[in-house]
Amino acid sequence: MSKPSPKEIASAVRLDKWLWAARFYKTRALAQEMISGGKVQVNGQRCKPGRKIEVGATLTLWQGNDEKELVIVGLSEKRLSAPLAQALYEETEASITRRTERAEQRRLMADADPRASRPDKKQRRALLRFKNQDE
Repeated sequence: MSKPSPKEIASAVRLDKWLWAARFYKTRALAQEMISGGKVQVNGQRCKPGRKIEVGATLTLWQGNDEKELVIVGLSEKRLSAPLAQALYEETEASITRRTERAEQRRLMADADPRASRPDKKQRRALLRFKNQDE
């Protein structure tokens, strides 16, 4: 394997390109939309898609219901395979524990919510009997 050229070794990369290369978003346009919408923060501040990021920067981003806090360990302007893309960042321990706790809460809420499903035939008949008692 040959050494990467100086052009390939970047000291700073556009944020939208990095998010796309690290496989957080499927397209650069989607990455730009998320950044512009405030779903991505660099070092705790909102930013623009063209902002240059460097190794050591802290990113906070939302993906669906999950908030992830990452530290950048590598830079790439090219979209890489999934294992190589995962080597570009490290998720903080606090972020991992928060995500697992929230996932557990969502699971428990889905199990505990009786309104999550429609009433079955027996429950509907009981509701009708209850409503007709008042008349």
